[in-house]
Amino acid sequence: MLTTDFYPGAPNWLDLGSPDTEASADFYGSVFGWTFASAGPDSGGYGFFQQSGKTVAALGPLTEAGARSAWTIYFHAPDADAATQQVRENGGTVRVEPYDVFDNGRTAAFTDPGGAQFAIWQPGKTIGLDVVTEPGSLGWTELYVPDPSAVRDFYTTLFGWTIKEVPFGGGMTYVLASTAEGKEPDIAGIMPLQQGDTPHWLPYIEVSDTDATLVRVDASGGAVLMPAMDVEGVGRFAVCADPNGARFAVITSSETPM
Repeated sequence: MLTTDFYPGAPNWLDLGSPDTEASADFYGSVFGWTFASAGPDSGGYGFFQQSGKTVAALGPLTEAGARSAWTIYFHAPDADAATQQVRENGGTVRVEPYDVFDNGRTAAFTDPGGAQFAIWQPGKTIGLDVVTEPGSLGWTELYVPDPSAVRDFYTTLFGWTIKEVPFGGGMTYVLASTAEGKEPDIAGIMPLQQGDTPHWLPYIEVSDTDATLVRVDASGGAVLMPAMDVEGVGRFAVCADPNGARFAVITSSETPM
């Protein structure tokens, strides 16, 4: 379960790169009730999705050449420069070198050996998101790569994760990652990529009613890529895309999570 304690290796930030930030703010405002607050005149259009005055995600224009609209999950790294060196030494790709975001923190962006993009956040004044796991906030993270076993060593070396396998519906096995401290034991899942898809990290947004949320996604110009389904002990979830193609999932978690 995610928490805002943000132990090293845990997801601590989430943002959306969009070709039209105003339209994206409108879409997610309609779907989740989020409001958008600019980070200021020197932020290059970057700002925060908020709920009841608390930051639940962020939004900014696309900055990398050839980038497509997508959500990026950030993981807590106590030393962004050391993490960047580890990525290089363990088969990953450094897409954006470490840099300071004013005095808020230090960040860098990578691609793992399986082809999925992610980022790190070394906290400064900003530790991380204000809220997680509550309706309208980040509730779960999931990695999709062609061969989950091929990226285990990369992430355990980089973040100190502990990896375990648990039974999943239909006789499947689900790969779970936890932080080294074990105080946030279910921070991410690792899944095999479906044929024809591209590797990616997928954020899940907790919602109070998955089906009602999907109605709003459709009415606001988004798409439901995977219809709602129930998994015992997990909850009811679905996978969606916003009007620019950025993928996200929504979930109404079970009261007795896996």
